[in-house]
Amino acid sequence: MKIFAETDRLILREILPEDIDGMFKLDSDPEVHKYLGNKTITNREEVIDIINYIRQQYNDYGIGRWAIIDKETNDFIGWTGLKYETKLINNHKNYYDLGYRLIKKYWGQGIATETAHVSLHFAFNNLNTKEIFAAASCKNEASNKVLQKIGMRFIETFYYEDIKCNWFRIDKSEFENTKSLINKPFRIKNY
Repeated sequence: MKIFAETDRLILREILPEDIDGMFKLDSDPEVHKYLGNKTITNREEVIDIINYIRQQYNDYGIGRWAIIDKETNDFIGWTGLKYETKLINNHKNYYDLGYRLIKKYWGQGIATETAHVSLHFAFNNLNTKEIFAAASCKNEASNKVLQKIGMRFIETFYYEDIKCNWFRIDKSEFENTKSLINKPFRIKNY
């Protein structure tokens, strides 16, 4: 099991086949998918496909979404991190996409902000990428606030699968200028 990063309260590690129950709880909840096109999963076979896709991203690109684990309880909270996007989305292709998704009981605790910030730190310091993009439904105020809080800059609105979304971008120099806005200590593990 690879641990990519830690904060005082969280472990960010590779998503494993053993995460099937947590992933099912996450992606079968209609409230979690409210701004994602209401495409909840209905069985564990779908979760296995998702986990296999993420694990293939690790093999193909050296990065993929990470499991968020509570250090105290060892509970699966959700996922965060980068995905190398090869599909054409908003006229962009072959880029790093920042995303996060949490089980509802963990909403409103700053976890998305904390883990998204760690993900950016990892991207710019370990992957040496030049820029990161993210999208959020225009109606998802919480997700849009997270992206703004970590220093991502709104670029434009666009439609993705009939959902009006905001498109965000950040480069390394912009990230360096916003690091002081986030005061959560964390460390990056080498792997």
